[in-house]
Amino acid sequence: MVEKHRTVADVPHAVVEPDRIPSVRYYSSEFYELEVRRFWPRVWQMACRLEEIPEVGDYVEYANAGQSVVVVRVDESTVKAFENACRHRGVPLVEDRGNCRTGFVCPFHGWCYDLNGRNTYVYDPSLFADRNLAADDLRLREVRLETWGGCAFVNFDKDAPSLRDSLEPFSSTMDHFNVAEMHAEWWYSIELPANWKLCMEAFMEGYHVKDTHPQLVPSAGPSPTYVPGGQRGALRPGNGARPQSSRDFIDSQLAFMRAMSIGMGGMIHQNEVRVAESLQGIELPEDPDLASQEWRKRLYDALAEWGRANRVAMPDLNALAAKGIYGGVFFGFPHFFLLPVYGSAASYRFRPLAPEKTLMEIWSLTLLPEGAKPPRLSTPVPMSADDERWPLIPKQDFSNLQMQQRGLRTRGFEFMRLSEKVEGMISNYQRLIDGYLAGYDYDVLLEASQKVSGRIDAKIADLNL
Repeated sequence: MVEKHRTVADVPHAVVEPDRIPSVRYYSSEFYELEVRRFWPRVWQMACRLEEIPEVGDYVEYANAGQSVVVVRVDESTVKAFENACRHRGVPLVEDRGNCRTGFVCPFHGWCYDLNGRNTYVYDPSLFADRNLAADDLRLREVRLETWGGCAFVNFDKDAPSLRDSLEPFSSTMDHFNVAEMHAEWWYSIELPANWKLCMEAFMEGYHVKDTHPQLVPSAGPSPTYVPGGQRGALRPGNGARPQSSRDFIDSQLAFMRAMSIGMGGMIHQNEVRVAESLQGIELPEDPDLASQEWRKRLYDALAEWGRANRVAMPDLNALAAKGIYGGVFFGFPHFFLLPVYGSAASYRFRPLAPEKTLMEIWSLTLLPEGAKPPRLSTPVPMSADDERWPLIPKQDFSNLQMQQRGLRTRGFEFMRLSEKVEGMISNYQRLIDGYLAGYDYDVLLEASQKVSGRIDAKIADLNL
């Protein structure tokens, strides 16, 4: 039973002023333990990508906030999750991943369970009282699981709203980009010396691009709120500067796409860069706004043609643009990001390891030709921040976090000061966390949640909490 407070203001270190986030929330052990007890058990957590468990009996361990869950493929269309503990004496049944088509076997005393969690073997049952051998009591404790977007999500609370409802409008927007059909080309991880919320916030606004990612800034200088792949649909130099010709404009587009492809991985695929490079000889209108519109249309048409020729389920980007739907950076509360632009995407997941330590994972996703088999990826061993395998853009983001975590402990620094226009997502999701910590009912939390998930660079919203 969740302990209830009267209002979020009763939560320790609550966000009272929406544009000011108390710094103690990022390092307090007491606040961290509050999240572990009252927040994580009530939210949908991305447990694994479904391509990790393609065969019957394939399983993955998902661990977070002191809980361990085993996600297993029961049959071609069924995936289930169970608490990862033998019903005898609590020993974890699995570690990491593997296949147990014949069922789970406890490594301690050999008790066995089938893929549906039923106990199938107890060594010498005559040693136990009948009440300790009741079939229902010996079943592995099932954890609620739902799938979306090519991933399995778990929730420990049977009363929580559905996954789909909890992720809106993020889920519907991402469906337009066919994210359920994307597969990982690589998967990396890192342990960051910073609070999990702080790590996520590094990716919730484009305000930092100018100074953190200077290679993405055109020589004329960007618009100060530019978001890579955002709803502008094409790179637009700022400060009144305009390209002098079609060649200049196209060169600026290609330079940005190459920088994103090399420096990010996934968000813009090298195949998409090659398609764009095939358009170098086209002529564009002199007017910069018309040039941007024509470039986008021609690029989207070329990508659609490439997708048809290669049997790739490329989304109809021009149809999406007509509806005002563009790629960019999107957040799915509480710890999941997708960054689609064309037919590929980067994906992030964050898990707290301690008040000031976070496991961050990055997948590089793309749409594969029909019938192609994705590579089978192993659980990544966390790499150092300076590992040469990291693309440049994540490396640049990592460099800020350790410094920022240290700065938050400065005696005179009491709270962050947010822009209400472009850093609102930070305020929105932090205040939603307070709603969970206060024990609010799901009807209230769901309404607020649907104002949190979505495109970054959001404004501060009225969550009615």
